[in-house]
Amino acid sequence: MKTGKKVFICIMVLLLIAIAVGSYYALRTGNSNKNNENQQNDTEKSSSMKQTNLDKSYQSGIIPDELEYIPKGYETPAKQQGTLQKLTYDTWESFTYEQKSQKLTKEAWVYLPYGYNENEKYNIFYLSHGGWSNETTIMGTDKDPHSFKNVMDHAIEEGKIKPLIIVMPTYNNTSEDDSGDYSLSVQLTSQFHNELVNDLIPAVESKYSTYAENVTAEGLKASRDHRGFGGFSMGSVNTWNTFRYCMDYFRYFMPMSGSYSIDGQFMADLVRQQGYGPDDFFIFSASGTDDFAYSAFKAQIMAMGNDSDGMFQFAKSEADGNLSFLEREGYEHDQQACDEYTYNGLRFFWNAQ
Repeated sequence: MKTGKKVFICIMVLLLIAIAVGSYYALRTGNSNKNNENQQNDTEKSSSMKQTNLDKSYQSGIIPDELEYIPKGYETPAKQQGTLQKLTYDTWESFTYEQKSQKLTKEAWVYLPYGYNENEKYNIFYLSHGGWSNETTIMGTDKDPHSFKNVMDHAIEEGKIKPLIIVMPTYNNTSEDDSGDYSLSVQLTSQFHNELVNDLIPAVESKYSTYAENVTAEGLKASRDHRGFGGFSMGSVNTWNTFRYCMDYFRYFMPMSGSYSIDGQFMADLVRQQGYGPDDFFIFSASGTDDFAYSAFKAQIMAMGNDSDGMFQFAKSEADGNLSFLEREGYEHDQQACDEYTYNGLRFFWNAQ
């Protein structure tokens, strides 16, 4: 009996060990199969996204390896000249915007390309000035056009840039001197999106012919692929704020020599919080190596491209990514740099061949 009992116990122990070993290998095999399935799903998802990019028709061209110099003679008047028109619109004081307690009447200047036809649709670019400036700084006025207006005329006349509308607004609030105060300008550019979306864009695009079927929120959102925003210096900060708050209305962004945050994950979260992904925007950025803003600006762009969990992807075209950075050796923080970077960005946006 004792011998038989020992044999029985040994058989039970061996049976339990066999069951445990079998369960372990079954669990291991199951987890392995599950991991393989997840990897396969990720691969299929990635392939599907790549195929979507290949199938999608993009509006913009190919960014060159180096910035193009503005051609000689472009600073002089062209034969085919566009026009500058002053637009007056109502808005509200920036810091009490939501209360709507203080109404302001402001001005923006609008560039219309040579041959502008209200029966045709035009892409539209909102171009913000920097510090110590206003809405007339970049292109001037109808009575006193500045050289960048001539640059655009020549570029459109020679087919380097497709005809488009350019709007020069101001984030100046209650005084034309507001942009001369750095701290105040930082605050005003963080508030400007309210005026931009609710007052300026409807005023502009109800008067001029763009891809917006109407200027309701729905109409403007539906036409976001045909709208861009950019700026140099504090105008670049204004651009980053527009990127932060207004992706519903803009696809293209052109920040130049003005940083916002060197946290790539933070910048990626700004996109996610608005419900968008990597294929929903493109950022063309530029700066000069002798620009005092260069180091911080480049650090931000590198952080975005290298530490954002794939939200920002360096590329020369929309099909391959959504972020580009070009730099000019020896360029400083001045109007020449601003004009050249803007010229190059507009050579890319909406200029697919």
